[in-house]
Amino acid sequence: MVKTILLAGYKSQELGIWDRKNPGIRVIKFALEKQIRSLIEEGLEWVIIGGQQGTEIWGAEVVLDLKDEFPDLKLGVLMPFLEQEKNWKEESQEQYNAVIDQADFVDAVSKKTYAGPWQFKARDAFSIEHTEALLLVYDEEKEGSPKFIKEAASKHAESSDYPIFSISLYDLQVAAEELLEKERSDW
Repeated sequence: MVKTILLAGYKSQELGIWDRKNPGIRVIKFALEKQIRSLIEEGLEWVIIGGQQGTEIWGAEVVLDLKDEFPDLKLGVLMPFLEQEKNWKEESQEQYNAVIDQADFVDAVSKKTYAGPWQFKARDAFSIEHTEALLLVYDEEKEGSPKFIKEAASKHAESSDYPIFSISLYDLQVAAEELLEKERSDW
């Protein structure tokens, strides 16, 4: 039984998603919701994110929506460093701050502003060490920033029970078809 999961995946720009109206976001959120619901049925209590734009923020929004139905579900934001959103577009900062304001736990691994990529590695290592599994939106055929956390989680899994639940591009295609079918039946 997994009680605490780390959620990670592609950043919005890695997916070519530049605004909040992109229909791909609904598909990703739909796929994440299905996986998170399944994990809740098995005892999931906490979802931890690093607060990155894209998959992590969308996943946080899914968790916050699910809290109406599952009030014991908790969201934690464990940033790599302070003020990570400082140079983001205003719309992205607002979305980030809305998540931060509603999270059950917020902290930064490094207690300073950006100083180097080591802060992301430190956050990944700390997050993996303090969660029981990884939920990752990632496809081996489309490399991107999630490959680093996948490598760290895979290495951790070699010496401990640390499942990696993956949502691939194929899974997103299936989710898009399911979502389309669901919307058709709602007509």
